[in-house]
Amino acid sequence: MRATTKDITAGGRVGVGILGLVQFALAGLALWDLSQRSTAQVRGPKPMWVPVILINWIGPIAYFYVHRHR
Repeated sequence: MRATTKDITAGGRVGVGILGLVQFALAGLALWDLSQRSTAQVRGPKPMWVPVILINWIGPIAYFYVHRHR
């Protein structure tokens, strides 16, 4: 049997929606931060970070964790 969106409860849909918004906000914040920083402040080439940030959850977290020189 295949699960469909009809099988998800209303609370589950709200939870998935909230997680989606958090993911979108995190990626947006990472992209904004990348655009505001100089090349010297970012570890690695800035264009490389754009596709990395677009990877769900892992990309933005990786950007904030390793992107800046310490």
